[in-house]
Amino acid sequence: MSEKLYTVGKIVNTHGIRGELKIVPQTDFPEERFAKGSELLFVDPAGGRTVPVIVKSARVHKSMYLVLFDGMDNINDVEKYKGWLLKVSEKHLSELDEGEYYYHEIIGCTVVTDEGEELGTISEILSPGANDVWVVRRPKGKDVLLPYIDEVVLDVDVKEKRVKVHLMEGLLD
Repeated sequence: MSEKLYTVGKIVNTHGIRGELKIVPQTDFPEERFAKGSELLFVDPAGGRTVPVIVKSARVHKSMYLVLFDGMDNINDVEKYKGWLLKVSEKHLSELDEGEYYYHEIIGCTVVTDEGEELGTISEILSPGANDVWVVRRPKGKDVLLPYIDEVVLDVDVKEKRVKVHLMEGLLD
């Protein structure tokens, strides 16, 4: 399989005896990814083995999703997938509006200040509440946490993998 795959969740446990799995979502579109009929892949992080699955039903429970998959109707069918990742193939990604980006487009971008100083590379994206926070790994020194707000993030060029930012007072402390 040469098509790119993108993580949309992690299977953390089973729920009940009817085959539901507890999924920690790792996507901005959980309602789309876990909708009935969605085609996903179970991916073994250790061996890379994949199992194609189709969502039968899903519901939110304590900031997780409880998902039932076609053909997996009891705990014995799903228990072996604990710890596996849920991924979606590139062909199932939706077009985004102007100014919206997928995590995989942002992670790895070089961050440059509006004064021309190269800060580092975006290593992860956190979603603590009101807005996302982009973690910039610096070659030397502590990571920088950049809030994804208009006053800080001035320009994003996913083709060139560059992000231009304005450092507000206190962001480098």
